Parts: sequence; structure tokens; C-alpha cells
Amino acid sequence: MGSIDGFMKIGRDLPKTRDPKERVKDYKEFYVPHSEELTKKQASRCMDCGVPFCHKGCPLGNIIPDFNDAVHNDDWNRATDLLLETNNFPEFTGRICPAPCEGACVLGINKPPVAIEHIEKSIIEKAFESGKIQPNPPIKRKPSSVAVIGSGPAGLAAADQLNKAGYQVTVFERDEKIGGLLRFGIPDFKLEKWVVERRVNLLIAEGITFKTNIEVGVDLSISDLKNQFTAVLLATGATIPRDIDISGRNLKGIHFAMDFLTQQNKRVSELDFDKEDLFATDKNVIVIGGGDTGSDCIGTSNRQGAKSVTQFELLDKPGVSRGIHNPWPEWPLVLRTSSSHEEGVDRTWSVLTKSFIGDENGNISGLKTVKVVWENGKFNEIPETEKIYPCDLVLIAVGFVHTQKEGLLDQLNINLDERGNVKAQNYKTNVDKVFTAGDMRRGQSLVVWAIQEGREAARALDQSLSGKSSLASKERSSYEL
Repeated sequence: MGSIDGFMKIGRDLPKTRDPKERVKDYKEFYVPHSEELTKKQASRCMDCGVPFCHKGCPLGNIIPDFNDAVHNDDWNRATDLLLETNNFPEFTGRICPAPCEGACVLGINKPPVAIEHIEKSIIEKAFESGKIQPNPPIKRKPSSVAVIGSGPAGLAAADQLNKAGYQVTVFERDEKIGGLLRFGIPDFKLEKWVVERRVNLLIAEGITFKTNIEVGVDLSISDLKNQFTAVLLATGATIPRDIDISGRNLKGIHFAMDFLTQQNKRVSELDFDKEDLFATDKNVIVIGGGDTGSDCIGTSNRQGAKSVTQFELLDKPGVSRGIHNPWPEWPLVLRTSSSHEEGVDRTWSVLTKSFIGDENGNISGLKTVKVVWENGKFNEIPETEKIYPCDLVLIAVGFVHTQKEGLLDQLNINLDERGNVKAQNYKTNVDKVFTAGDMRRGQSLVVWAIQEGREAARALDQSLSGKSSLASKERSSYEL
């Protein structure tokens, strides 16, 4: 390493964020520009440890110590090459990944971990700015063609890899824009859509065909799909939200989080939508669910001018540091404060919603709750802790149960597992030459896992059709622990 004792001399430091009172007035990303010197200093904190657990923590197996060393030594070209060897879209993961690599960083045993996510974003953005990232279509094309159904991170990663291998790739998307969750699920203040469009335009220049507003099985028949393509890769995500089946669920003003977020994303992009307007403006909003999607609802509600925002979490409030039963290198179960939380919210822990309360017009007016404690493998209600929270809008953000079965999967006669996800062996379904990747196979997960799924499914498809594959695999990496 260029700086053997960098981790001893330099503390963890991230780019500054815009003032919360100012950033809630728009949907731009909340970080302010930073100096290249800051990134180089942060890269110098990497210890180049003998056993880099960050590789194990990262689902993609990113070669982190090496690109940190390259950044520290001002070799941005090498850093870019190393990063792109394992990650198709670091401009996405560098913005929205919860960075499990940082949770596994050896430095994190007794110090704040290396700022890996920030370094990753800095590398790829400098590569774009310097002109290093240019279209690089395959020199030779194979006669085989592949249809990728779904243009979220798994579908895009699979398409990118298959295109690199020389296949003629067409991506089908039922929405009007490419990107899936990246486009319509994640708010612009975390991921501005020009970032997605920049990558999509690059993929088009490299030879991938994108077809929007086409729902396979409706606008394109299954027989036509099979006749037109040698193989099919399904990557439509886990789109069926988990509901809360309690009294009053049919009241007006109760919505799934993704409906709320998707609609606002379309407004920002000036796209039409056919559902009723959902606004938090001048309303008392309650968000049920303490994860990233719930946090996104908070940030969006504040930008829409909510009167108040309250977030319910069923679990206990985590501590600010690891507990004795959560040692390194496990994912740290600690209190996390997102940019949205900084903008204003009342976070309420260990609370269970018992029922929804409505007014005489059938509108939501309150939630009846009770405090709970986790004991003997279940949540038990604490006596005399019932409370009614007044509200005008409820956003349910408690995850997704499985992929959509009706339509495409039913028509293909795809087998599902006991959780309702697509059943696959080495990413291959029970239907000949039909593969799958992403949340529809593994269940709701992280964007970084979706990219990894897409990469591995592309390799499995290539091996199946060609007998071998030159595509990279995490399993082949000498850095894998």
C-alpha cells in the first residue's frame, strides 16, 4: 500500500450533504461536490489486510483493497478496470447500496470502516467524466439471440454480460422507461434518473435492444417469444407487496409504499400515470415499516409538504454499536439514520398496528397500536400500552412476498418454490432454455445482489447454450474466501 499507516492517521470522512431544510425543496441528490483529495485520503485508510473480509461481505466480490490502493496512488484507470471487472453498475451501488462490504471491513473491528461505497462512486464518476467509459460492443456476434424480461438491476446486468459474450440481446420492459426499481422505485434524491439513462444509452450503443411498453404474455405472446429467441432470461423482480390484514384495511388513504414512490418518480420525470393522485401535502403521514423503502417514503413525504411524518418499526430500537451477540464480521445490527430521517420524522419502535380507524366518510383517521416485546420466539403485547395515532395517510412499507405469478409465469408453466419465487437449478427453470435471476428467484433483496444474480445467470445461460463460458464468475475469483 502507498500509506501503510493511513488507517492510524486518517479518520473516516464522507462528502458533506446539503442542508436538510434546503434539500427537501427539490429532488436532487443530497450530497455536495467533494474534492478528489478527500477520496484519495479515504482510500489510504485501507489496511491491505491479509484476509480481506470485504470481499466476502460484497455479494459481487469486488476487489476492494486493490482499487483502494490504485485510488490512493492516483491511478484512476487501474481503479476503474478493477471495479468493472466485478461490478457492471458501480454508479448505482455507489449511491444506493447499504455497503455490506463496509460491515465486513477488518478496520471495523475497532474503528470506523473504510468508506468503500463513496470510493466506488468516485471511481466510476471520474471514469465517465474523463471519457474512459466509452461504448465497447463485442467484436464478434453469436447467431443466438436472448430475450431478457425485466429491466431492473438483475435484467440489466444479465443483458450487459450476455451482450459482452456476443449474444443478440433484447430487453423487454412493460413500463415506459427502462430501469425497473432503479427507475420507478428509488427516489431521485438518492438516485437521479440521468444516472440510469446514461448507463442505458451506453448499453444501447454497445448493441442491446430495449423495447418498452411491452408486457410479455399480453403484448407479445409466449409462442412468438420462443420463436423469436434462442433463450429467455426472466428478471421481473418480487413485485407483490406484503399487506397488513387487519380491521379497517379497506379505508381510503391507505396505500402501498411502492405505489406512492412510483407515482412521485413519474412526476419528477414528467411521465403520465393512470392512478389517483397520492400526496402527503398537509397530511399527518404514518409509514409502517422501518427499512429503506419506509425511509424513502419519509423523504418523499417531507418533500411533498407533509404536516407530520411518523415511522413505525415492529422491532426494538437498535443500539449505536454492535451488541455482544452481533460480532464482526456479521452485518452490524445498529441504529441507522438515513438522509430522510435527518429531514424530519418521529421514529417509533416496538409498535404493532392493531387496526385502522376511519371517519364517517370511509377515510383513514387513525391507527390503534400497542407496544410489543420479542419473547420466546414471538411478539407479545405489553398490557396497557394501547394508543391511537391520528393520521390522514398510511404508507405500508413492510416488504414484498414474491414475484407476480399471473400472466407470464403461468403461461410458461414455470415451477415456483414454497415461498412463491421462481424455482431454479443453477438459474435454469423447469422450462427448456428459460433462465431466471434477481428478486424473482431469491426473493426481495439488495440491488447489489440483483446485479450479482444477473451476472451469474448470464454465465449459466452462456454455458448451457455454448458448452462453456468466458464470462466472469464470482466463484472463479482468487479473492473469494
